Amino acid sequence: MTEKALTSRIKALIAFRALFITLLLGSAFLFKVSYLGSPHPKLISYFIIALYVLTIIYSLLMSRIKNLFLFGYIQLLLDVIAEICLIFMTGGIESVFSFTLILTVLSSSIVLNKRAGYIIASLSSIFYGILLNLQFYKMLPIEYEGIMEVKQFLFNIFTHIVSLYITAYLAGYLSYSLEKTVQKLEERNSSLKDLEFFNTKVIESLPSGLFTTDIKGSVLIFNHAAELISGSKKEAVIGSPINTALPFLPHPPERGKYESVLAANTEQEKIVGLNITELRDISENKTGFIGVFQDLTEKKKLESEIKNKEKWAAIGELSANIAHEIRNPLASLKGSIEMLKEGKLPEKHKERMMDIALSEMERLNNTISDFLTYSSPKPLEIQPVDLHSILDSTLELLKNTEHKSEISIKKDYEGQLLVHADPEKIRQVFWNLGVNAFEAMKDGGVLTVSTKSTPQRVSISFSDTGSGIAQSTINKIFYPFFTTKERGTGLGLAIAYRIVEEHNGRLVVTSKPGIKTTFEIILMH
Repeated sequence: MTEKALTSRIKALIAFRALFITLLLGSAFLFKVSYLGSPHPKLISYFIIALYVLTIIYSLLMSRIKNLFLFGYIQLLLDVIAEICLIFMTGGIESVFSFTLILTVLSSSIVLNKRAGYIIASLSSIFYGILLNLQFYKMLPIEYEGIMEVKQFLFNIFTHIVSLYITAYLAGYLSYSLEKTVQKLEERNSSLKDLEFFNTKVIESLPSGLFTTDIKGSVLIFNHAAELISGSKKEAVIGSPINTALPFLPHPPERGKYESVLAANTEQEKIVGLNITELRDISENKTGFIGVFQDLTEKKKLESEIKNKEKWAAIGELSANIAHEIRNPLASLKGSIEMLKEGKLPEKHKERMMDIALSEMERLNNTISDFLTYSSPKPLEIQPVDLHSILDSTLELLKNTEHKSEISIKKDYEGQLLVHADPEKIRQVFWNLGVNAFEAMKDGGVLTVSTKSTPQRVSISFSDTGSGIAQSTINKIFYPFFTTKERGTGLGLAIAYRIVEEHNGRLVVTSKPGIKTTFEIILMH
């Protein structure tokens, strides 16, 4: 038991004693109630005065006594003696105040401990037994009505002793249980305080801004990082709507991700990224909102710098690829024209040089056309289209290519495939993927074109049984001018990828080298 708790209990004992004297003894004497049974009323008045004085002395000594435990024992012992005196003055065995001994035993167990209860019960039993023995043998001037035998005195003493010890046991047990409960509560309270302190430190130490609000959006927690990012002081924000610190948020808050420019209360504009989720209690009831936000200004600047560097790097690589793709046919064209200019070639060689020149000019024209298509796409002309119809016409054209005898086309359509898209650009995607599949199957194979439709999206897959794509290059195949073919421009797949992106779709590739490759177009309804 702590000193503070013991002090509170002893003070309560003093107050209870004063109240008991006032209500029971004082009022009985004041109204001259006859059950006091004392032939000396003045003696009773002196007794009451003595108890009041003793109570006052106890009160004055409380702040000066160091050994409170001993002080409590002394008070209880003097209470027992005072009660024995009261019983003596009010008739001994016939006194109605013998119950006060039980009150003292009860008080000792509650104020001090279980052991004190047994000690006070033993002292009370001894003093009460001595008093009744002296009364029975007429060694004290206490009269009683009628004739009482020894067994009546013994029974009275026995019942009082049993009552005192039972009270000591029950009060001690309850007091011990209460003390253990209080101790556990104090330990839990201490743990909760430590946990609260720890949580507070953790929240205040977070590098990200954190706030919590109630259902209405009034701020409950606003950590130090939140103050630094928002420029608002915690004292001004707590209890106010969250949009006083973060004006771009709705009131009350709504769950979701937010990104906005924060200019109020800050020296310079900040880009703030914020995520709000619902706050729930143990029973999963919604109690408010919790938000975590960060200053993304430096991150955005860095991303912008990286994008610029990547952009210029891509432009440099693209320029090098264009130069390479143009230089090769120009070199062939120049060589052919120079040989023709000399006029020394036989007629059949002249025709061949002319064919080479025309072929390289065509190749150059195709490269430039593909590049213009990739770099300067025309605006989409969106309209309802039947993808199965476009697939059928595209596949029919593919059958008439030079590989038609070695490659078979298998269709696996599912239901209707109506979407809003640009039909000519989608046709170009299908053509590029079909040509790419045919070129991958030099020794023949099977091209399987399958479609699937769900309420949310449609997918079109081109799956070939060609040589496949190596894992080292699969991430580069959509780069412009990247090709593994001898005469490829490297723009076919890049153009297909851009067109699908323009339709807010995705073009996904999976490949097992030597087995098959699948290109899947995913478009949202």
